[in-house]
Amino acid sequence: FLPRVLQFSTAPRANTSRSYIYLRPFSTSSHLHSHPSPHSIGIQFIHSTRLHQKASRIRRRPLVAAMASTAEPSSSPYSASAPDVEILRSLRRLARDLAAADPPAPFLRAVFASVSRRARLLVAVFDDLLLLGAAVALPRSASLCLREVLLVLQRFKAVVADCSARSRMRLLLQSDEVAARVRELQHDLATLLDILPVGELGLADDVADLLTLASRQCRRRAPEAAAEQELKASVLALIQEVEREIVPERERLEAILEEVAINDPASCSQEIEILEREIGDRLAERWTSAMIALVGLLRYAKCVLFSAATPRPLDSKVEADDDDTEPLAPPPDFRCPISLDLMRDPVVSASGQTYDRESITRWFGAGKSTCPKTGQVLTNLELVPNKALKNLISRWCRENGVAMEGSEPGKPEPAPPVAANKAAVEAARMTASFLVKKLSASFSPGSDNRVVHEIRLLAKSGSESRAFIGEAGAVPLLVPLLNSEDAALQLNSVTALLNLSILDANKKRIMHADGAVAALCEVMGSGATWRAKENAAATVLSLSAVHTYRRRLGRNPLVIEKVVLLVRTGPPSTKKDALAALLCLSAERENVGKLVGAGAAEAALSAISEEETAAAVLASLAKRGGAEAIVNIDGAVAKLVAEMRRGTEWSRECAAAALVLLCRRAGAAAASQVLAINGVEWAIWELMGSGSERARRKAASLGRTCRRWAAANAAQNADCPTSTVSTATVAAS
Repeated sequence: FLPRVLQFSTAPRANTSRSYIYLRPFSTSSHLHSHPSPHSIGIQFIHSTRLHQKASRIRRRPLVAAMASTAEPSSSPYSASAPDVEILRSLRRLARDLAAADPPAPFLRAVFASVSRRARLLVAVFDDLLLLGAAVALPRSASLCLREVLLVLQRFKAVVADCSARSRMRLLLQSDEVAARVRELQHDLATLLDILPVGELGLADDVADLLTLASRQCRRRAPEAAAEQELKASVLALIQEVEREIVPERERLEAILEEVAINDPASCSQEIEILEREIGDRLAERWTSAMIALVGLLRYAKCVLFSAATPRPLDSKVEADDDDTEPLAPPPDFRCPISLDLMRDPVVSASGQTYDRESITRWFGAGKSTCPKTGQVLTNLELVPNKALKNLISRWCRENGVAMEGSEPGKPEPAPPVAANKAAVEAARMTASFLVKKLSASFSPGSDNRVVHEIRLLAKSGSESRAFIGEAGAVPLLVPLLNSEDAALQLNSVTALLNLSILDANKKRIMHADGAVAALCEVMGSGATWRAKENAAATVLSLSAVHTYRRRLGRNPLVIEKVVLLVRTGPPSTKKDALAALLCLSAERENVGKLVGAGAAEAALSAISEEETAAAVLASLAKRGGAEAIVNIDGAVAKLVAEMRRGTEWSRECAAAALVLLCRRAGAAAASQVLAINGVEWAIWELMGSGSERARRKAASLGRTCRRWAAANAAQNADCPTSTVSTATVAAS
């Protein structure tokens, strides 16, 4: 149906294998006589489907991930029925944004400067079109073409946003891909500008010239950035040198970081954090090995180049001499609905509810297939990590000085998502050696605090780092700092020891260091902050994981006294770590008598409604010789029955286990108290129906024990009528 005056020519795009259709009109008088539109040009006669086919080739190209975050609502500017005026306004806004956008990194300045220049040309064009479009409707072909231009500009904006969100080092490694993506979008834009029916739009000549200039510039191939390639080669060469155990030169390291705009401790820490997140999310599989090496290299650079900088306030924020101040409670949305604790690894179940992985895994392990919060029967038991919430929780923890270690002391550390390579290991060794040497030569508390702060962070990064720090001799240097009057230095020192103690070899170093245990007791008793006391108790817990050290710590009355004191007087987070330490110490029968004598049972009972570990402590004490002491505590049995009825799943299980042990070890003294509590039969029955497998076994055992005792007591009362009435009444009940 197209007139024969229009000849189609296929013009290959530069640097691509695709071809595009252009229309060339021939304005001869004979043709104009037979076709009444003398000003027609090819685009006017193109069927709309052909233009959509043209646009679809552009639209099918994959968008970057940032498109989702920068895309505007699917309302007016992007819908097929959007008015032309809205399209033009969106075009002008996007062009202005691109013209004013800063390059995401210095080494990509040339690439994004070209985008900014093209956008400035288009701003003037869209301003003129907006004036015309407000008065006269645009031709349909022009309207369709401008909508495709809008999508291309949106992709430009998405590329800028995506690059700005990446780490500088990953951006450098992927700079070739970014430049290729920008070139591809520029060619798409040039193609759309070429087929735009300029003659029908009524643009002024100078504005039409701007469109032609923008199209020509978009097609121009920019020269390769030699400086960018040289910088990338320098970084990769530096990684190879570190693999060969060659210590990087300070001047060279400083020059490279200067070129990527990492010139202070804050930007260096931020770069490390973003890189680690990108490695965990596996966003660049091709460069993962280099990114892991760069994390270690940046840690080394941070210590060597920026060691004079003060630690960030959020890491060293303490409240000295304020023992009545409790740690900030996490927001309700950050708490697990099952345990009510801060979620360390939030996951989403099939019902759409978010739980901490450990709690929901324990729930499923008990044979349940329902959602704990809604009661909905789940179609599957798959768990999806909630990375967005985890990032929010991590940010809240950093801003409020709340520790969020990925693994608890005394428990095996989870395997990292990607194993460290040789360059990262050697960089960690260099960093550890540098920091320990600097600490040994330091005589200023302020300097000590900065170095210990870095040791603390490095010890948190992985097992290799902990091993290197311990081998370099950090433990004997950290122990005296536990007695420091500087609250920040004390906190950093005890936390560094806590992080180091996760490694078994470092446990030995701490236990054999002169005065280490006494210093930890001093911090638990009179530390400057609750966080320092909490971390000292967690260190005792970590050390107690080794059987030999558990006995040694239990023989030290000061350790038991201070841990019990924290259970009685500490805030919830401190109390939780202290109870965990008590639970670990009570696993040694030799320690139980000392724990009971120090009031561990009373302290656990006082916390039984707050912390689920308290019931586990009582069960452990009852199992190893403390049953009679627990039964003799006023209200102990009643509290255990109440916990069995209303506690968390694990605390109900532990409370049932404790009651079974009390009835077996203390006999009638415990059984009579259990049966005297109203509703105990219903609590046992309910636990048998809804508890975990172990809880059901313990509840059944408790029911059998109570029935046997009641039957025996009833028979005794029948043989001896003069027996007390209360006993017969209890048996009858």
